[in-house]
Amino acid sequence: MRARKWAAASAGLVLTAGLSVAQGPAAQAAAPCQGTYTIVVGGTGSSWDNDGFTGNIQQHVGYPTQIPNGASARAGVNELNRLVRDQRAACPHQHVKMGGYSLGAAVVHIWITENWQTFGNVNAVLIADPKRQGPPGANGGAVPYGGVVGAPLAGADRFFGNVPVKTICHWDYVCDESAGIWTYPHNHVANYPHDFDMDHHDDSADEEWYNGAWHPASW
Repeated sequence: MRARKWAAASAGLVLTAGLSVAQGPAAQAAAPCQGTYTIVVGGTGSSWDNDGFTGNIQQHVGYPTQIPNGASARAGVNELNRLVRDQRAACPHQHVKMGGYSLGAAVVHIWITENWQTFGNVNAVLIADPKRQGPPGANGGAVPYGGVVGAPLAGADRFFGNVPVKTICHWDYVCDESAGIWTYPHNHVANYPHDFDMDHHDDSADEEWYNGAWHPASW
């Protein structure tokens, strides 16, 4: 077992995507009701206007991202929930596509787990999700530090209900502890060159891409 000091330091390393604290604007107008409402959540250190996502995106989520722990994840989930429910109230028939990277993927993951029963017509794309549950020995990298990062960030699961979810993890310790901590940070940063383009992902994709291979969502 690693010492607690090492675990805390390592937990502070994983889920990283930048250096600045993310804070969103106080309020933004609702997006048009036409087409898909695409909303994205960046990783640790990202900001609402610099999260790496591209494509036809209507909303970037701002939340405190400096320290990847349960409190920051909860703040992100709450802000994501506010934004999508405000948009749904204004546009009740509009499809919502969510995207998240690293800590942001955990935010989207948690939101789906908590809201799928009361929010339909939605799908999600999770890139390097630290809460990813894969085959034996291939769960998310936040798992060993569960006692440090805290709920709801800690732990791995597939509690997505009937929401189509596309998960992507490529030789990356953050979403696959079996990859080894030596794969961080290079693979975590470099192994997703095309996945941040939200136009690349279908609104109904329900699948997993793991180390370059495709798998059905239920594998």
